[in-house]
Amino acid sequence: MARVKRGVTSHAKHKKTLAAAKGFYGRRKNTIRAAKAAVDKSMQYAYRDRKNKKRTIRALWIQRLNAAVRELGLTYSRFIDGLSRSGIQVDRKVLSELAIHEPEAFKAIVEKAKAALPATA
Repeated sequence: MARVKRGVTSHAKHKKTLAAAKGFYGRRKNTIRAAKAAVDKSMQYAYRDRKNKKRTIRALWIQRLNAAVRELGLTYSRFIDGLSRSGIQVDRKVLSELAIHEPEAFKAIVEKAKAALPATA
């Protein structure tokens, strides 16, 4: 019976892990045990932060909108309330882009939102 050498599969697996550990410091980049732990943890962080990125970007849009509508005499919450009352359905991403690149169009939207709000005493 022929001799079976079994290193090929594990070597390929190790190469894949070490390639993913490129750029890590110390033993984490070239020792398979340390690299595997580091790569596994980095994948967990990457998965978690793909979700968190969506939150962070939405928060940025809201901050931009708040700054833009305050210049026009409203707060963010009153602006969103006015938008919903006036029936304007534009998402925060588009509103943020309008505030930056098309200030006149954004101002028109803010005026419509203001008009839809009840008068405060």
